[in-house]
Amino acid sequence: MNTIGKLYTLTSFGESHGEAMGGIVDGCPAGYILSPEEVQRELDRRRPGQSDLTTARAEQDRVEFLSGIFEGKSTGMPIGFIVRNQDQRSRDYEALKEVYRPSHADYTVEAKYGIRDYRGGGRSSAREHVARVVAGAIAKQVLRTRGISIQAYTSRIGSVEVNKPYTELELNRIDESVVRCPDERIAREMETLIREVKADGDSVGGVVSCVIRGLPAGVGEPVFDRFQARLGYYMMGINAAKGFEYGEGFHAAAMRGSEHNDVFVTENGQIKPLTNHAGGILGGITSGADVYFRVAFKPVATIGKEQQTVNRSGEEIRFSAHGRHDPCVVPRAVPVVESMAAMVVLDMLLEAGRF
Repeated sequence: MNTIGKLYTLTSFGESHGEAMGGIVDGCPAGYILSPEEVQRELDRRRPGQSDLTTARAEQDRVEFLSGIFEGKSTGMPIGFIVRNQDQRSRDYEALKEVYRPSHADYTVEAKYGIRDYRGGGRSSAREHVARVVAGAIAKQVLRTRGISIQAYTSRIGSVEVNKPYTELELNRIDESVVRCPDERIAREMETLIREVKADGDSVGGVVSCVIRGLPAGVGEPVFDRFQARLGYYMMGINAAKGFEYGEGFHAAAMRGSEHNDVFVTENGQIKPLTNHAGGILGGITSGADVYFRVAFKPVATIGKEQQTVNRSGEEIRFSAHGRHDPCVVPRAVPVVESMAAMVVLDMLLEAGRF
């Protein structure tokens, strides 16, 4: 499927080395002011070539809106858009058309469809994320009118990790760092590690943490459509995502109930949990507290080191990848995590009749 969402939906199209990436956003409520400039800023956060820590592919990622916006406002009609590819180097992949690269989708895509676009991974490329960022940027603008904000940041690269809770970090400073980490000292260590890995022809993974503020209590379902289940579904649909946890996550397995329970208090006439080990979700339904979650990303599969694999004929061969690739996907995944979170939040609010 190339469509995600129930009421607020995105259908994306395009290949990494095709003419353009694009999508259709359907279900955006009518009458909301939508700034193309703000959408472009989000794309700029994701685009390649931002620093020496990312791929050198020189894409400007300029979004062109084709429908659904009139006089600066959403019309309620499908919002069509494209982002043209400008710096494809398909020749870099000619040598790989007969090769199944380790930990790539080459073999599985061909097993499913009997054909694959080997140029940059085709449809399996993370370049498809530009459509998600556009759809997410639109959703974020709509959500802001209800006081809902979404902020993600890099909390871990390899073994280098932020040890402070998000409440002690200056999240408004995330984009001041090329690795999108708001802890200045840890950010420098992350940069050093990525450069070392890159110089060694290797790659490294990490974790993106995200907080959703302003989400009202009562969103989500108590059984199959739990809020965390839908959130996890969106996050695990991101390329290279390997794990999802919310609240205390896997750490909760080592805690006692007396440690993990969030007691309720009344503050200014409003009921709220005193702590937030649950990550803002109780019984699959939002509690009104901040929704806090983390997404783990694997090391980029394309590396410069020589590896063993097989070709289409089943012959065992050795090869090393060439071309322009990120040594670490995590910093550019930050706006993608925000975008996917914004889409699922708006979709579920629409389902709940909150718009």
